[in-house]
Amino acid sequence: MHLIINGWFVGQPTTGSGQYIHHLLAHMPREGRQHRFTLLLPRGAAGERDWSQEWPGVAVRSLPLPRLPAPLAKLWWEQVIVPAQARRLGGDVLWTPYWAGPLWQPLPVVVTVHDLIPRLLPEYRGGLANRLYTALVSWTARRAAAILTVSQASARDIVAHLGVPEERVFPVHHGPNLAGALPPSAEERARVRDRYRLPERFFLYLGGFDVRKNVGTVLRAYRRFLEMGGDPGVKLVVAGKLPERETPFFPDPQRLAEELGVRDQVHFVGWVAEEDKPALYALATAFLFPSRYEGFGMMVLEAMGAGCPVVTSEG
Repeated sequence: MHLIINGWFVGQPTTGSGQYIHHLLAHMPREGRQHRFTLLLPRGAAGERDWSQEWPGVAVRSLPLPRLPAPLAKLWWEQVIVPAQARRLGGDVLWTPYWAGPLWQPLPVVVTVHDLIPRLLPEYRGGLANRLYTALVSWTARRAAAILTVSQASARDIVAHLGVPEERVFPVHHGPNLAGALPPSAEERARVRDRYRLPERFFLYLGGFDVRKNVGTVLRAYRRFLEMGGDPGVKLVVAGKLPERETPFFPDPQRLAEELGVRDQVHFVGWVAEEDKPALYALATAFLFPSRYEGFGMMVLEAMGAGCPVVTSEG
């Protein structure tokens, strides 16, 4: 079988879709040696790095994008360039590892739908252009030969809200990003504590700061913990790249901490390198993750893998 892969998110490790495709490309050629894999990349979007060196067994084809505004260039890539190249290369299956299958499907299409956030949460529907795009990819997903997703929860949503027959939806769970990593040593924990200037004891939040992540609840719960006589020696560490500017979609957690009167107790440590996460989780007293909606929730799995108690929401 010749599998053609839409590589739009290659070179974007700060996105969930970027991490997803990077981890899978590291394993798929080894697990499916009897198959051919061709990765289509938009020229320049993933840098000029030679990705074929990173993934032996994957043929890489770099293709130019049209000179259009960025959203339209991405749409042209997904709807015209990728299916046309898949047919030209004689592919047997075209796989789009995110929610953007083509309307024209000259060969069987498999699409990965991680979640239905743009359909289910009003704040994420965006303006007219975003709503039209969501309608388009919803239609193309219904026409796909198969839909991959990352959890039973997302599979239920896809069946219920996209009207896709259950037998065409296949949940394939994520593994941890650092599968097989050894528990962090005392030296590694000390290095991470020093690098991020961590307090001796702390609750941890790690993730994004859009409204779905519910970081305000983390801060209010921590204030309530202190008001109820909780040990003030247990600080709150908030990790992740903070919003560049505050909007209703990205409330500023630093402002919220100030308003709640806990700013001196809260440590904002910024972006955390992937290799530092196991030690960060292992050092924490508990991991707090009250997200309103997740397709999977990788951070919960990572924290549990590091032996950190998790306080999360029901979903």
